[in-house]
Amino acid sequence: MNAVGILYVVATPIGNLQDITLRALEVLKSVDAIAAEDTRHTAGLLNHFGISKKLIAVHEHNEHQSAEKLLLQLQVGENIALVTDAGTPGISDPGAVVVNVVRQAGVKVVPIAGVSAVIAALSVSGITQNGFYFHGFLPASGAARRKVLESLTAQTVTLVFYEAPHRIVECVADIASVLGTERQLTFARELTKTFETIYTCPASRANAWLQADSNQQRGEFVLLVEAAPEKDATALPEEAVRILKLLLSELPLKQAVKLATEITQEKKNTLYEFALKLKETS
Repeated sequence: MNAVGILYVVATPIGNLQDITLRALEVLKSVDAIAAEDTRHTAGLLNHFGISKKLIAVHEHNEHQSAEKLLLQLQVGENIALVTDAGTPGISDPGAVVVNVVRQAGVKVVPIAGVSAVIAALSVSGITQNGFYFHGFLPASGAARRKVLESLTAQTVTLVFYEAPHRIVECVADIASVLGTERQLTFARELTKTFETIYTCPASRANAWLQADSNQQRGEFVLLVEAAPEKDATALPEEAVRILKLLLSELPLKQAVKLATEITQEKKNTLYEFALKLKETS
């Protein structure tokens, strides 16, 4: 037995049990104990693969206390696997607190990579935009949810959210209202499971799709929202344009641009190029 154990952060299937990796199975078989979000759920996974291990409950209500207990076990040489009900611990699921406590104590933490609902959804979405912003679950309260969405309106990368079935209709309505009905919205529902569904439509039609078949309101969702269009870096504020036009009507171009630069604090080159275009079209 090692002087100090290792904490393995193990990704588990998000639906289809065959998605578990060979390395994950090897680790689950070899550790001294498994810390699980729901011990009953994890017991089913272990039984499927013929694994019998001591299970320790680590969920959102006891994670801080459990972290200290797990650290003590690691410090006496036990190896422990940390799992969640589906996917990777610490990604919109319990686990980050445990990892932080263990790492701060100088104990080794090893990731055992596997299925990710976020990456799985992106891979089949056909989205060609570079980059994405993963938020996880939006607030349950409508007002709080809309406030978060408002803070993300200018993001020029794909927005990725998780959502539960009982909130999906309200969530989609808020996405359309706050982010805009023209944004493309992709539903990735029940990934890797029997009723897996991938559907893309403008946000304006998303609610109608959900309402047309109540079955589409069931299961766990990954929502992918089209990025906001990038703003033209050379675009001028309306007030700067108004001032420049007024000055051009009374002064030579160079003098008008110089004064407009001093008044508006906009870049001189941008104002000059815009002034040239105005002169060409006048």
